[in-house]
Amino acid sequence: MEEKFPTEPPLAEWLNWSVIESWFPSSLWAQVALALVALLLTMALASWITSRVLSGLFKRLLRVAGQEEWIKALAQHKVVRYCSYAVPAYLFVGNVALLPVSEAWLISIARMAATLATVLTVLALVRLLAAWQQVYAASNRGQTRSIKGYIELAKIALWAIGVIFVISILMDQSPLLLLSGLGALSAVLLLVFKDTLLSLVASTQMSSNDMLRIGDWIEMKQAGADGFVIDIALHTVKVQNWDKTVTTIPTYKLFSESYRNWRQMFESGGRRIKRTLSIDATSVRFLSDVEIEDLSRFALLDEYLKEKKQQLRQTNTALAQSGIDRVNHRRLSNIGTFRAYCMAYIQQHPGIHQGMIMMVRMMEPGAEGIPIEIYCFTNNTAWVEFERIQGDIFDHFLAILPEMSLRLFQTPTGYDLSQGLSMARHAASLGDSNNNSTTNGISS
Repeated sequence: MEEKFPTEPPLAEWLNWSVIESWFPSSLWAQVALALVALLLTMALASWITSRVLSGLFKRLLRVAGQEEWIKALAQHKVVRYCSYAVPAYLFVGNVALLPVSEAWLISIARMAATLATVLTVLALVRLLAAWQQVYAASNRGQTRSIKGYIELAKIALWAIGVIFVISILMDQSPLLLLSGLGALSAVLLLVFKDTLLSLVASTQMSSNDMLRIGDWIEMKQAGADGFVIDIALHTVKVQNWDKTVTTIPTYKLFSESYRNWRQMFESGGRRIKRTLSIDATSVRFLSDVEIEDLSRFALLDEYLKEKKQQLRQTNTALAQSGIDRVNHRRLSNIGTFRAYCMAYIQQHPGIHQGMIMMVRMMEPGAEGIPIEIYCFTNNTAWVEFERIQGDIFDHFLAILPEMSLRLFQTPTGYDLSQGLSMARHAASLGDSNNNSTTNGISS
């Protein structure tokens, strides 16, 4: 079928042919070139107005509203640039009929221009969402709660809608017709987007239940993660471990599997100390009256010893009056006094949280001595400060043990064995010398 070209140039009709009829060329290709130049100039003007005038107006409005961060985010993600590309594309689609070409060519050109305009619009909207994510992440709320997963889901939805519109434009079909055809492919779509749907549900549940925030310290052994959450996206959560490595965990695993979140510990203001000292059982004994008087010089034990001596005096006096043997009288032990000293020490320590539980208890004796557990909370949750406070406390407890006539249990080392053998050899040599002296005396 032969293509029919218009007898009168559409551009001439648009520009009032009766006035400038003599200026228009008679050649068809010259008319096409002239129409293209006019469209390109119009598009360039529209692009300039969008990128300069309208963007300047929006910047002023944002600056007046105190939204400086939006200005930086829009500039960084080049949102205005893509808008300045999309507006001329729509202008070209609306005025493509000015080209003096056949209807078939006009339809093809219009479809290509509409496709380009749709893609540019989607790109502009996607970059606008990225700018929103950046602004939100810089806010106080964004420091703990991430919307990156929802932003990524919105981007996927935009691209899906954009693809449907592009296909409908190229096929000259209604988008609703294409959407109705997707029902038959629902099973395939569910299979393809299985991880996305699982991650969406997990992200929604974690956000609504406040299960995970950026900056939380989590421990998930099955994934090898132990550190701070640095990013929460739709499909993955990134955890920076203590050795500065990064572990990437699927979002749905953090919803379906267990992990430990230390956020409540930081928010409570106290970090737990739970450590034991193993006391050598052979060093445990009763204290004599002289030793008790000697320990009274410790200010932390003064009140305790006074109270205990009064209780013991009353009890033992009653037992003595009953004619019970002295061996059955109550006495103070060095390990009990040590526990009282530890409790008094942590109660007055400036680094211990006084509003939380404090306890010094004796655990079940075992092959490695008698465990004395110190259970309390520091008032500083920072790791370095926590270790400093804990170290200072146990340094003091280890140093005070000899004052209570106690020894720390320690498995014999090579040094202990060598010292024992050396002493045994020395004792044997002394025995031989004594035997020789006795023999010589008898002989003489």
